[in-house]
Amino acid sequence: MEPQPNQQSVIENIEIDLLLEALYRRWGYDFRSYARASMVRRIGQFMSATGFTQASAIIPKIIYDKALFSKLVGYFSVSVTEMFRDPFVYRELREKVIPLLRTWPHIKIWHAGCATGEEVYSLAILLKEAGIYHRATIYATDFNEEVLDKAREGVYEAGTMQEATRNYQQSDGKTSFAEYYHVRYDAACMDDSLKKNIVFAGHNLASDSVFAETHLVFCRNVMIYFNRELQNRAIGLFSESLVHGGFLCLGAKEDLRFTAAEKQYTIVDEKARIYRKSGN
Repeated sequence: MEPQPNQQSVIENIEIDLLLEALYRRWGYDFRSYARASMVRRIGQFMSATGFTQASAIIPKIIYDKALFSKLVGYFSVSVTEMFRDPFVYRELREKVIPLLRTWPHIKIWHAGCATGEEVYSLAILLKEAGIYHRATIYATDFNEEVLDKAREGVYEAGTMQEATRNYQQSDGKTSFAEYYHVRYDAACMDDSLKKNIVFAGHNLASDSVFAETHLVFCRNVMIYFNRELQNRAIGLFSESLVHGGFLCLGAKEDLRFTAAEKQYTIVDEKARIYRKSGN
């Protein structure tokens, strides 16, 4: 007897719960509090690509097969990014955040969920053009080691540099964007001077603790994939990390309203989702 449609949905949800629990217990990667619709979609994409017909069938495989586990985790990673994405955000950072960052003798920035690194290098360029990169450290973190490796390399498709140049110019860039990379065959390699103060490291917002004491936390378009509980956890980590007067920059569809930390911040720029920590 075939399960009825509602029964089928219940069974599929149980299978997904078990799969996410297995990932956590075997490999320590916690996706149990990610937005459910996003998890269902990404697991479905993985199944279509690998030939699995049931989520439960993945469990015994990923427990023993690290390569398959890594492939599955790759589907959960948010890797949509680009240089100077949303240029107006970087204009606001130049105008309203950088002048205050320069008042600290050493500047520490946590870029959480950095993906393949394009926005990390964008921040480095911002600091360099402000003349303060030499006394800054950017901690760029992600749970996905594959995208971190790409971020460390700083090598991107040369074809993406045209859009990057437009974004840079719209962000009130101070020079020619071509000064920050060189083209080798069909690849654009970010200049080594941008890499020297960036520390790339693995970190999972769902399960790990505070990464460092920082003056700016930059986490854009990551928490839209979290449920409310995990969003509050991440914001709690950011608040614990930030010094008094430090800044938090979120994505266009993310904000602090209705979160436990809302009263700790004042709005610096609502459209750019930039906040300043004003309380403990």
